[in-house]
Amino acid sequence: MSEPKLVHKKSFQVVGYTFNANLQEIEEKQLSKKTTERLKANADNIQNKIGNHIYLIQLYPMKEHFNANTDPFTQIIGYEVSEPSDLPPDAIIHHVPENDYVTYTHHGLESELYKSYDYLYGKWLRESNYHTLGYDLELWDERYKPEDTENEIEMYVAVKHT
Repeated sequence: MSEPKLVHKKSFQVVGYTFNANLQEIEEKQLSKKTTERLKANADNIQNKIGNHIYLIQLYPMKEHFNANTDPFTQIIGYEVSEPSDLPPDAIIHHVPENDYVTYTHHGLESELYKSYDYLYGKWLRESNYHTLGYDLELWDERYKPEDTENEIEMYVAVKHT
């Protein structure tokens, strides 16, 4: 298992699609999968893309006892762009601020990603001098093969030193 590390990322912009749901709804209705398919179908209509990697951005309500399984949160799935222009229908622009992140590479099936999240949001945060800022990112690049044991997802949790 690789160790999490702290990195600083500059701000960037993503053009893509968004929805609000909890993890149970996302799984049952295959919302992430359908949104990713929609994004890829419109990829040629997104101007100024930087590469073909996709970002999944998850924005959580900053409330006590938040539970992603039952409490809705926002997901944005999109391509990084240098300058947003001429958006496809229903697409949005999301600005990701410059920030510090704890980053970690998940190895294995996407269905087991919760273990990596549990580790970062549980053990790592408890043992560090950081707290979360209410959002995280996943980078889906050429290593992203969700149904494959060779799958790799680069995870970024926005944090601030306490």
